Amino acid sequence: MDREVIIPMTAHRPLLDVRDLEVAYEAKGGMFRKRMTTVVKGVSFHIAPGETYGLVGESGSGKSTTGRAILRLADIAGGTVTFDGTDVGAMGSRTPLSYRRDVQAVYQDPGASLNPRHRVGRAVTDALKRHGIGDRASRRAKALEVFEQVGLTAAHLDRFPSEMSGGQLQRVAIARALVLEPRLVICDEAVSALDLSTQSQIINLLMDLQKESGVSYLFITHDLGVVRHISHRVGVLKLGELVEENTTDALFEAPQHEYTRSLLAASPSSSPEGRDERRAARQQRRVAVPSALRQAS
Repeated sequence: MDREVIIPMTAHRPLLDVRDLEVAYEAKGGMFRKRMTTVVKGVSFHIAPGETYGLVGESGSGKSTTGRAILRLADIAGGTVTFDGTDVGAMGSRTPLSYRRDVQAVYQDPGASLNPRHRVGRAVTDALKRHGIGDRASRRAKALEVFEQVGLTAAHLDRFPSEMSGGQLQRVAIARALVLEPRLVICDEAVSALDLSTQSQIINLLMDLQKESGVSYLFITHDLGVVRHISHRVGVLKLGELVEENTTDALFEAPQHEYTRSLLAASPSSSPEGRDERRAARQQRRVAVPSALRQAS
């Protein structure tokens, strides 16, 4: 399935350009010395305006750490991250509000970032307030507008997180990200905790919102089925290295790297055919992953 990129790559420079990215974390190395473990190793990819780039890999592959580096939540040890021509690593110790507005994130557990004592509408209006947008009345009106955009109602604005389902909370998280009209949204395992029916609803919602607004997505996941449905291009990470990248159709129909082929072979399927082959592939892929890498995926 080739999905049309809203703005062709040939017409504009990349919205996001990651070149030779390296991210390292401090690991235990003894009482008097520090040891750095590199968890992202020379990763390069770009995302065009209006494009969805899928980043896949097993736990410990460095995919979430890559997203954190783009969000400036992890230090860049080497290489560059450029957003719309601006070097993200050179922004200084404080991230400009303009960048935080342009680059938003949606995570696996939306409830973890919502105050259980606050009504969920406040999460959206507070985002607008933080960026100095509108007054109290206009912020509530904007929150209602974006709630309706993601399939929620005015009644949901005044509910507490405990009164909503996982799918509804994920819609709140998407509304909070979209209310600032970002240009890039990093979705880190954004649908992996949802049941299949709700997953489908959220994925279709994200695709519809992209068509309407032209927003770009970096979709980080281990779920190859989701990536195949939503992405224009896919990059495959193995232990911090990008081992393969291609258009979605090309990668799934003719994977070039042995690791990609093993991931596809081990991907869950409703069909009983090939079950033994998938089980054998999973066994072959089980390698010892350093704990620092496992935590960084």
